[in-house]
Amino acid sequence: MLKRTAGLLAGMLLAAAAQAAEPKIAVTDLTYEEKVSQYFRVVAATSKSSVKATESHRERESDYSSSASGRSSINAKNESSYFAAEGTYTYIDRGELRKFTADIKGEMLKSGVYRVTQAKPYTAKNTEKIYDVIDRIKKGMYPNADYVLFGSVSNLEWRNEGGMVQGAGKATHILSLELVADFSLINTKTYEVKAAFSAMGEGQDVKILSGSNVAVPNRSKVIMEVSKTLGEDVARQLQEQFDPSVKRSSSSRRSSQSSTEVIEQKSEEVMILK
Repeated sequence: MLKRTAGLLAGMLLAAAAQAAEPKIAVTDLTYEEKVSQYFRVVAATSKSSVKATESHRERESDYSSSASGRSSINAKNESSYFAAEGTYTYIDRGELRKFTADIKGEMLKSGVYRVTQAKPYTAKNTEKIYDVIDRIKKGMYPNADYVLFGSVSNLEWRNEGGMVQGAGKATHILSLELVADFSLINTKTYEVKAAFSAMGEGQDVKILSGSNVAVPNRSKVIMEVSKTLGEDVARQLQEQFDPSVKRSSSSRRSSQSSTEVIEQKSEEVMILK
């Protein structure tokens, strides 16, 4: 009975120690930067006119004569202008994708190696510092996190392709998406980079058409597949580079042995007293 109790206590101690040793990681939304070019055409036309008229009349009479005189004038003025310009302007668009991270968090939790905390989204209007992770850590955007997994999109490409199935008289319509992102795991206390890698997510939806049939590709299915494969790739590479359970397993065994020895010693003392 005492040995069973000792085993239960040792198990509880190990579970508590393991949970405390699991690092808390905040996963950010994927940051992106894109160069955007837009066409513009401006047309401006103005017209201004004015009319000014004056008239004067004078009469004079006396006992011997009479006279009259008059004068009138009119002045008209018209001004108009026309301006037209067209071309393209380019600007840098930065922000965060509010998607593709749910499966990353899920795969990390399934591994049993990490605990995941909620990161605050980047809401500042000035996006020039969106890549400054140290500044975001100092501003408290990742409360209670030991590490921050910061990801940024390096490439996102949609493909819409079609072709004929040889010998079948049918056509295929393929909608696919590839997403590549760079990740860094950063210590929130020392700012040390503990892991760094690139991960990719892929997804596609294939429609087979015959005759005059029209099929609309399922974009939701494609995005879901990209998110799933990206999460699996991130969790795999993260555990390859940063796996606290490896160190924890050896220390846990030592802790288990010492805890069991202490409890057995106490049980022996109890037996002697009886």
